[in-house]
Amino acid sequence: MAQILEGKIVREETVERLKQEILGFSSKPTLTIIQIGDNDESGVYIRQKQIFGEKIGAEVRHIKFNADESQEQIISEIKNLNIDKSVHGIIVQLPLPENFDENKITEAIIPSKDVDGLTSSTDFMPATARGILSLLDFYKIDPSGKNAVVMGRSKLVGKPTAEALLNRGARVNVAHSQTENIREVTKQAEILIVAVGKPKLVDASYVRAGQVIIDVGINVSRDDEGKKILSGDVNFDEVKDIVSAISPVPGGVGLMTVCALFENLIKAYKMKE
Repeated sequence: MAQILEGKIVREETVERLKQEILGFSSKPTLTIIQIGDNDESGVYIRQKQIFGEKIGAEVRHIKFNADESQEQIISEIKNLNIDKSVHGIIVQLPLPENFDENKITEAIIPSKDVDGLTSSTDFMPATARGILSLLDFYKIDPSGKNAVVMGRSKLVGKPTAEALLNRGARVNVAHSQTENIREVTKQAEILIVAVGKPKLVDASYVRAGQVIIDVGINVSRDDEGKKILSGDVNFDEVKDIVSAISPVPGGVGLMTVCALFENLIKAYKMKE
């Protein structure tokens, strides 16, 4: 069976380190999360951030807008937060409802408070990409010189992760729904990052022995009793006995992304103090 790349172990170490660092601050680093509409996946991510913030002693504020709110009103709120000295980081929880311009809304955040690292002139590495690298580093998986394939080209995960791996010296190929012979492409990877938002898409036909699989997906469904079930973009049970290492869902990259977000928040706090 593959080595399980658990984010929980890394998170526990990060929690203690950040908690001790914040104890030496004169005030609490403060993150404001803006949510627009109702989305099950977003709710899961926001709760994870709130829990992590509580553990390390940071403040997490949550502002929720209805899906029928005007885009101008949301941008106005962001501009107010930009000048609020008590707020050190601002994120807009993605994805947004279809009637909103994601780029215009996220670009309203000033670079020094863009702790998700998504604006065009951000001061920070995107949180998910940073979290993936931290997970690889903890388990001593060096991407330098390796063939890496990133499935998915989203602004939130795919593109920044590909760039981060390139910066670490990996040979990177980005695959997506229109990629021809995609299974042949993914099997060439030594490190395969999957971020497509389709539950259990990657099965045994996409992988080969010896690969490292990083599953970024978090997909929410419900059982017959209405209880939430989380699953990744990789069919974990089918793949785990083939590859050499794999991150689980839940308990993998999602936890690392939250760690990276708060590391960015502390950096933002230090820049302002």
